[in-house]
Amino acid sequence: MVVLAIVSDTHLPRGARRLPAACLERMRAADLVLHGGDLMTEEVLDELGRLGPPVLAVHGNVDSDGLRRRLPAERTVEAGGARLAMVHDAGPAQGRRARLRQRFPAADAVVFGHSHIPLHEEADGFQIFNPGSPTDRRRQPRHTMGLATVEGGRIRFKLVPLD
Repeated sequence: MVVLAIVSDTHLPRGARRLPAACLERMRAADLVLHGGDLMTEEVLDELGRLGPPVLAVHGNVDSDGLRRRLPAERTVEAGGARLAMVHDAGPAQGRRARLRQRFPAADAVVFGHSHIPLHEEADGFQIFNPGSPTDRRRQPRHTMGLATVEGGRIRFKLVPLD
C-alpha cells in the first residue's frame, strides 16, 4: 500500500501563515507528497522536500518564475499501480469531471487545486480530487488537505480537516 499526502494552494510565505502541525505530520508519514500548485516560492518547495518523502508538484498561477521553470503545468504520477494526473487549474465546475477525463484519458484520477474548495467526485472508475488548502481556506469553513491510499491500482481519497 502507498500513502499519499495531498495539498494545494499553500500560498507561502505570507505573513505569519504556516502549514499546520497536523498537516506536516501527515506529510512526513506519507510515502509521497503531491502538491497541486500555488506554493509561491522555490524555498517552499525545497522546505517541503526536506520533510522526508518525495514531493511531486505542478506550478500554479501565483508561483514564481523560478518555480515555473522547475515544475511542469501538468504531470502524471504512478503509485501503487495507479495513475494520477496533476494540474493546478481544472477549469469551471460545469463539466469538470468529463473534461478532465478527456484531457487525461490514461489516468485513474486527477488531483487539482486553484479553487481552495475541497472536492471528490467519482464516476465510472475515474476520480477527481481537490484537497482544498491547509493555509488559505477562503470561504470554506475549515483548512483541509487530502490523504490517499493506493493498493492494487485502486485509489481511495480522504479529505482531512485540519482545524
